[in-house]
Amino acid sequence: MNLILFGPPGAGKGTQAKYLVQKLNNFQISTGEMLREEIQNNSEIGKKIVNDMNEGKFVSDQIVNTLIEKKLSDPDKKNRLIFDGYPRSLSQAKNLEELLKKTNQVIDFIFFLNVDKDVIIKRIENRKLIEKRSDDDLKTFIKRYDTYMATTKPVLDFYSKNPKFYEIDGSSEITEITAKIDNFINV
Repeated sequence: MNLILFGPPGAGKGTQAKYLVQKLNNFQISTGEMLREEIQNNSEIGKKIVNDMNEGKFVSDQIVNTLIEKKLSDPDKKNRLIFDGYPRSLSQAKNLEELLKKTNQVIDFIFFLNVDKDVIIKRIENRKLIEKRSDDDLKTFIKRYDTYMATTKPVLDFYSKNPKFYEIDGSSEITEITAKIDNFINV
C-alpha cells in the first residue's frame, strides 16, 4: 500500500507517517529527512538546500525529484511507501505520477492534514524546544508556511478530484488523527 500525507509544515505528517510505517511495515519517504541528511553531509546539494530554506523557499523540484526517484526504484520498497511532505508542487505531483507508472505502482490513499496557521505556529515553537531543528526559526517558518500554502493550492486541487483523497482536520489530537486514518485504510 502506497500513501501520501500532505499538509503545511508542522501539520503532523511525520508523526502519522512514523505510526503508519510501524502499522503497515512500510517505508517513510520524507523529503524533509532526505534534505536534512544532505545538509548534514554538507554536500553540494545540501548547501543549495540551506540557501533555499534560509530564504523561506522550497528546494528545487529537480533536487527533490532525483532523491524521490532513487527511493521509488528500490524493489524492496515497491508498493510499501508512505510519502511524507511530497509532492509539494504540481510539477512534483505530475513527476510522482510518471515515476509510479514507470515503476508499476499506484497511490492507494491521499491524506491532506489541514491545519490553521496559528495552531501550527504553537506546534513549531514547541517542536523547536524539543527537537532543536534549525528549520524551526519562527520567521523562517512563517515564510515556509506562506510559500507552502501558495505552492500547494494546485496540488490540493489536483488530488482533491481523486476518489482516494481524504481531508482530515490536522488540528485534532494525534490519536484522533491516527484513528481517522486507520478508519480509512481499514487494515
